[in-house]
Amino acid sequence: MIEVTDIRKSFDKLQVIKGVSLSIPDGEMLTIVGPSGAGKTTLLQIIGTLERADSGSVKFDGEEITVMKDAKLARFRNRNMGFVFQFHQLLPEFSLEENVALPALIAGTARSEAMKRAGELLGNLGLGDRLTHRPAQLSGGERQRAAVARALINDPKVILADEPTGSLDSHNRAELYKLFFDLRAATGKTFIIVTHDDKLALNSDRVIRMNDGLIV
Repeated sequence: MIEVTDIRKSFDKLQVIKGVSLSIPDGEMLTIVGPSGAGKTTLLQIIGTLERADSGSVKFDGEEITVMKDAKLARFRNRNMGFVFQFHQLLPEFSLEENVALPALIAGTARSEAMKRAGELLGNLGLGDRLTHRPAQLSGGERQRAAVARALINDPKVILADEPTGSLDSHNRAELYKLFFDLRAATGKTFIIVTHDDKLALNSDRVIRMNDGLIV
């Protein structure tokens, strides 16, 4: 369970989040929609500990995470959260297997175990024959599936996705929808997704609409 209470965030004099509160139960697929500039991505980054709020509370299974020091927060994030971004963010100099294994290596997993787990995940996502390929050698859909594998490598409780279908064509968007829903059904993980994609939003468990830094 994630509890967000009265979160506020400004950048210089621009108030981006103006007092947002919500509860996200375990296993929910929640989508956050709204126009550009509504504060969706900032809220996602605060929930995911990539950005600190100016004030307010974020509790993860009852533990207040906004007060954690940077090092502890980084360990918490690595262990509990997986991220999928619009533009996959795979490192071009590494193979697909190495990219997926990276969060596990950061967490202190032995290289042999991390690479084995990465290979298994990529195989499960239909990329078993692409382990040694560089990201530039893959299609957009393949790169985004690899990004999902990377998000799963540490078996996090929560997957946070920021416009995950934004750079994909209609076929690959449909494939990613199916992958998310299949993963949620198989693992019970919580998904929090920022999207402009109405089809993805309408098929989620709950849709939250934001405008001008508020839930409306």
